[in-house]
Amino acid sequence: MKLTENFSLKELTSSQTAERKGIDNTPSTEHQENLKSLCEMILQPIRDHFGQVVSVSSGYRSPELCTAIGSKITSQHASGCAADFEVFGVSNKELADYIDQNLDYDQLILEYWNESDPNSGWVHCSYTDGNNRKQYLKAYKDENNKTCYQPI
Repeated sequence: MKLTENFSLKELTSSQTAERKGIDNTPSTEHQENLKSLCEMILQPIRDHFGQVVSVSSGYRSPELCTAIGSKITSQHASGCAADFEVFGVSNKELADYIDQNLDYDQLILEYWNESDPNSGWVHCSYTDGNNRKQYLKAYKDENNKTCYQPI
């Protein structure tokens, strides 16, 4: 099932962990609609702007998959509203800044990006139909290896 011109449902639900552990990662109809909106409002505009493949590392995650990977079942991934991705050859900071300046989003997280390595980390972005917070954060590990979030 195509969600937009360049994104498929399979691409947004694919998970090696789910396959390896036999976890059903099939989204409900409502979650599929959320994924479609995410693709229409975030991922496809990025693809169109940069003219390059948007590599999605994580999209929809069923509650069982969230638990298996140590994520919260309240994550926006579990409702089909979020994806983690990169555009190879584009700095993740440049990508996140583009989203911040040009797209409507709920939460945008520059995950574990290091200025000395522009390709480090990845971008997490979520979209909800209405009431988007436009919250732009940077995720990093503190001295105790705990993930912290700082507003950008």
